Amino acid sequence: MSRLPFSIAAEASRSGARAAEFETRHGRVQTPVFMPVGTQATVKCQTVDSLREAGSSVLLANTYHLMLRPGAAVFEKFGGIHRFMHWDRPVLTDSGGYQIYSMPNDCRLTEAGAQFQSYIDGRWLLLSPETSIAMQRVIGSDIMMPLDHCIASTSPRAEAEAAMERTHRWALRSLEARGDSPQALFGIVQGAAFPDLREASSAYLTSLPFDGFAVGGLAVGESREQREDLTAAATAGLPRDRPRYLMGVGTPVDVIEAVHRGVDMFDCIIPIALAQRGTAYTSEGRLHMRRGWYRLQDQPLDPDCACSTCRRYSRAYLHHLFKSDEALGWHLLGLHNLSFYHHLTREIRARVVAGDFYAYYLEKREAWARVDGDSPGARRPQPRPVPRLRMGDYEVQRSEAGFSSIRQCSSGEVMHSVSNPVEESRRLYVEQSGLDARLRLPEAPELVVWDVGLGAATNAMAAVRCWEAAQADGQPVRPLRIVSFERDLDSLRLAIRHSARFPHLHHAAPSAILQHACWAHGTGGLRWTLLAGDFCEHLTSAPRPDLIYYDPFSYKTDGPLWTAAMMARIFQASVPGETALFTYTSSTAIRAALLAAGFYVARGAPTGPKAETTVACTHPSCLSVAGVAAAPLLDRQWLDRWDRSGARYPADVAPDAQGAFARQICAHPQFTG
Repeated sequence: MSRLPFSIAAEASRSGARAAEFETRHGRVQTPVFMPVGTQATVKCQTVDSLREAGSSVLLANTYHLMLRPGAAVFEKFGGIHRFMHWDRPVLTDSGGYQIYSMPNDCRLTEAGAQFQSYIDGRWLLLSPETSIAMQRVIGSDIMMPLDHCIASTSPRAEAEAAMERTHRWALRSLEARGDSPQALFGIVQGAAFPDLREASSAYLTSLPFDGFAVGGLAVGESREQREDLTAAATAGLPRDRPRYLMGVGTPVDVIEAVHRGVDMFDCIIPIALAQRGTAYTSEGRLHMRRGWYRLQDQPLDPDCACSTCRRYSRAYLHHLFKSDEALGWHLLGLHNLSFYHHLTREIRARVVAGDFYAYYLEKREAWARVDGDSPGARRPQPRPVPRLRMGDYEVQRSEAGFSSIRQCSSGEVMHSVSNPVEESRRLYVEQSGLDARLRLPEAPELVVWDVGLGAATNAMAAVRCWEAAQADGQPVRPLRIVSFERDLDSLRLAIRHSARFPHLHHAAPSAILQHACWAHGTGGLRWTLLAGDFCEHLTSAPRPDLIYYDPFSYKTDGPLWTAAMMARIFQASVPGETALFTYTSSTAIRAALLAAGFYVARGAPTGPKAETTVACTHPSCLSVAGVAAAPLLDRQWLDRWDRSGARYPADVAPDAQGAFARQICAHPQFTG
């Protein structure tokens, strides 16, 4: 029986969001809930009275720090943390796993636990699953976390799997150490940036008698899109009747994205850390109070906020406090930022209960990302002129690794942002599709490749180079036709203008494509054409594809290209015949859209920090190419996890159509045998 009685008041349609509550020994908590970080039994620059005023209902403290100072004897003397810090509401204690991760040079990690040197007196101490739980029992928190092995989310798979398995072994020891304590204990899902490991971790931990579940090891290296996908992968396998906690995340946008994926609880230092630097979250976006623009402004910080900072003090006074380095400024902005977060989660809850959360989510996730200067009436600071390699909505971005990519300014999305674009195109599209092996079938008819999202022509040129390399061997080569789709050619124009930064364009074909929308190899065996404009308009007129390299911007930028309706249209354009589609995403909703369209769907090869990509085909035989390993089809386990996912439907599937959509996927031959 759970030590943390939990009930759900409402669940959102078209989303995994839910409004729930749980009962602790120090009061009831309504979710979604944001927990201010009080690492050392205090939230920096706040009093318990200001925390109550802001609306805090749960605080987070850290076992690692509290065992060093003030130590177990103090908590035993005072009967626990609540009396010690004069806080009568719930407390959650972290185990110290993140601290182990953050001090790799000062820590010896073994199966027993982590041996580390105290920064207080230099003593060597052991933090193990047993000592962590023993300390948390003395602290007297309402919710305890087991010691886990946290690693960077970008770690290699072997390291991620080993850390996950150690976390599982430590979870068993933590449950044993808890004994008969009335304190709740959560399991922590690990697995770095590998969705299948996240799913496996969820499946294992849910077989154990934990009172709730946390998703750990995120916000430590992965991109925001990855974090959202990994959160969805982890929560899909967690039970509906227990709370879900995303550890160490995040910004207001992070919070609403995670709520959309079924998360109930959050903690993060951001609202207090930004307050220390003079930054406030407001209904008008983020404001930076050190700016001289606010020196004479008599209005409140946020006209839509009822906290005491906004009721009593002007922007001019707050600006003065920060320019004078007065600690009061940190206190007042910290109180406001916490009030903003707590108001945010209350409003999310109200929208879930009212039944209109999904519309609210679509509206707010962009509004909360606004930065100072984007708010109405604000005078934008004049930036110093910086020479930019830019054309239209695109600019050249150079990575720390030395390669260049194209960035779309309006969305912030980067084409091939993490890995070298040429290498990523080769691995994800050319090699995975077995293009070289397919070309070495000279008696076969012309091979047609759709290049959806021409961009800077990286994928198309990877295919061109592959054909030319095969043809140079002196053996007969199958004819190849590449059909590229693109609505905005400025990205390619920009890349060609700065071709010294893009060596894959050192070829006659890209310039010919821009000038004439076609190019042909001198032998006539390779033809490349461009269909400029809306992909939807050219879809039915293009030749039936054998391979599709599906590489448009993400759903947030190119939403119509990632809908269930679009996947159905692509499927209809691919049959009759055998077509294989390759794409960088591993989104649960996109995979569901492909399945509903009629495709068989498989796990694609990893690329960069992505643990999986996606392959879809009109028939499994499309995946069979000599010398190329076939991608593994999604199995019944994936289907079971999809059925529990909070983000399983594409955005264009209306609530009244979701039942039929789900039945269509469950009846797919891929799962029925």
